[in-house]
Amino acid sequence: MDEIQKKLLKEIADIEKTPMGAYNIRSNGKGIERNTTANIDIVTKTDKPGIDIIIKPNTKNESVHIPVVLTQSGLKDVVYNDFYIGKNADVTIVAGCGIHNSSCSTSQHDGIHSFHLEENAKVKYVEKHYGEGEGTGKRILNPETIINLKNGAVLEMETVQIKGVDSTNRETSAVLEDNASLIITERLMTHDNQTAKTVFNVELNGKNSSATVTSRSIAKDNSSQEFISNIIGNNECFGHVECDALIMDNGKVISTPQITANNIDANLTHEAAIGKIAGEQLVKLMTLGLSKEEAESYIINGFLK
Repeated sequence: MDEIQKKLLKEIADIEKTPMGAYNIRSNGKGIERNTTANIDIVTKTDKPGIDIIIKPNTKNESVHIPVVLTQSGLKDVVYNDFYIGKNADVTIVAGCGIHNSSCSTSQHDGIHSFHLEENAKVKYVEKHYGEGEGTGKRILNPETIINLKNGAVLEMETVQIKGVDSTNRETSAVLEDNASLIITERLMTHDNQTAKTVFNVELNGKNSSATVTSRSIAKDNSSQEFISNIIGNNECFGHVECDALIMDNGKVISTPQITANNIDANLTHEAAIGKIAGEQLVKLMTLGLSKEEAESYIINGFLK
């Protein structure tokens, strides 16, 4: 890998050297490095681009890294990754995509990730997106996540858009069985003329299933964002959606949290808040010696944590 690819890997997956455990690194549409373990296998699909990640039952304290980097301008990369998590496993999965584009052509990555968690399996999934490059070509990232949680399964998902992504459509759909739990935290920032659309669809089919979706975002310059969520309670369950956004300059944000209760014992809530950085916050920080730009950066970083 060259220095640009190494920098992208550091941004999206905190990889500075060969990661421990299982991993599959994809660059410019091709797998370039792979490692498996006794409990985690990675198999190349034969019918479409992508891999199957198979984790044995009772696997504990292991990790899988599957980052993607694009440095070839004008490339549209599509990948299908399926995760099969065995009963009682407890693992961490780190994904994400970084694009470097210094040309006038569009570079795009569409990643479709499907999770199949067996009974009492537990996964922490981290996905980061990042774009860079001085060219006028667009950097487009469209992640799609499909989640199926069996009885007692838990998926904790952290999805982050760092910066530099011109356009993104982020779609997540989930179906939960009895006692399953889904915890999603989204953090994203748009700037310049960028656009971002996020859609969450969650079906709480199982008794005592639960889902919590939290989104924090910042829209700067002339960028725009749209947040849509739909939590459907079909059983005795709990669901909560929270969307908080800051707008700066000419930024625009649309938030549409929706909840549907199809069972008398469904407990569903939602809240949304959109506002600007309070002037008194900036003044207080600037009296401590920070410039306006430094004060804004401090507030932004704290808000997105």
